[in-house]
Parts: sequence; C-alpha cells; structure tokens
Amino acid sequence: MQHCQSGTGHTMGRAVPIFRDLGVGALCLLVSAALLWSWWKSSPWVPLLAAITYLGMAGLILASVPCHWRGLGWANRVTLGRGILIALLTGTLAEPDLLVRYATPLAALALLALLLDGIDGWVARRTSAQSDFGARFDMELDAFLILVLCLALLLLGKAGPWVLAIGAMRYAFIMAGLKLTWLTAALPESRRRKAICVWQVAALMISLLPIAGATATSWLTGSALIGLLWSFIIDIRWLYRHAPARRPEDYQTGNHS
Repeated sequence: MQHCQSGTGHTMGRAVPIFRDLGVGALCLLVSAALLWSWWKSSPWVPLLAAITYLGMAGLILASVPCHWRGLGWANRVTLGRGILIALLTGTLAEPDLLVRYATPLAALALLALLLDGIDGWVARRTSAQSDFGARFDMELDAFLILVLCLALLLLGKAGPWVLAIGAMRYAFIMAGLKLTWLTAALPESRRRKAICVWQVAALMISLLPIAGATATSWLTGSALIGLLWSFIIDIRWLYRHAPARRPEDYQTGNHS
C-alpha cells in the first residue's frame, strides 16, 4: 500500500471504507460462486480459482489506490463489480467443459462485463470522480478479461496457441517498458483504442459460442489480433516521437537523459 505522511492509525482509518468496499465485493463473489457451483455441479476448483483471482485483484487495488482516498467511489465500485464478473469467468478455466455446457450464460456474464465497461466511465464523469487510478483499474481489467477469453479459446481447442498473443500483448508492452522507459509515458485519450478493446472482447466472446465454427473463429480472432497490432503500432510510434531526447545508450538501458 502507498505510504502517507500522516500516522499509521490515521492512514488505517482512511483505509477502512476501502476494505469495506472490497469486503462487500468478496461477499458478492462468494454468494455468486456458491450459487453457480451448485447450479453447474462443478468441481471446487472453479470457485477456488475465482476467489484467488479476486484476492489478487483486491491486493493490487490496495497497493495502488491513493492513500488519501476514503472509499473507492461509485465509479470504481462499478468497475469492481465488473471485476467480480471477470473473476467468475476466470474460475471456469479450471473446468473448460463448463464453457461448452453453459456457453450462453457465460457469454451473458462476459457481455455484462463489457457493458459495465462503459457505465463506470459514465458514472465517473457524472460524479466528477475521474482519476488516474480509475482509468488504470478499468484498463487493466480490460486486458485481463481479454487474456481470460483467449485462454478459454485455447483450452476449448477453438484456436491455436497464437491466440494468446492477443491477451499477452498488453503485458509484453508493460515488460518492454521496464527496459525502455519512454514506453511508460501517458498516452492521450483515444476512441480508437477503446473501440478496438471492445471489438476484441466481442470477437473473442462470439468465438466461444457454439455457433461459431472454425472459419468464423479464425476470422474473428484474426481481426482482433490485427486490430490490436495496428493500435499498438500507432501508440508506440506516438510515444517514440514524443519521448525526451535520448542518448544512444538509452536504447540499451531504457533510461531517459
């Protein structure tokens, strides 16, 4: 968790509402996972993986949320709700057969997560609660949902290992930024970036449905990959052009001059 200049007791007092938000989210996840587990008659690994996913997300939230915040706010609570849905979807990776038997309900969960992706931003604007943390929270959930859907397609045998390139590209970009620090600069707002993200989720989600045959899946996932590559090329080119002047050795060390 980020350190505040105030005392530990005061810091913990401010953190209590955030723990409460995360606790409510955990309760919602547990109830939902228990109901789905009973309905699907799945193995205990499904709710366990969903719970582990949520705990990891909660830990990252606590490590990243500004230390002066009193609660997450309604916009981030909506995003947290989307995170709960994504955690439930992640749990199904422990038993891929569920993706076949309950393709329509799971597609509905993914669709709801996609719809909430627009609602949290609307709530943030209406309540004047836009923040860097909220934007990052939203973006990282998008990236993780895409990775989960790619893994689901691979486990079902509907796409080859290459489909993981769609889900892994964001994380490869982050790893590259550890060496080439100019890649970590803030990018301007982009409707193109958001539209491509929505198409990726939609294309992967449709590909998981039984009605999507091999040809349709190849076209859908291929278009998602091409669109993502195009978007990354545009962003990397923009970052390179707007990066501070660099010495030749910066290409090796990744340090700004």
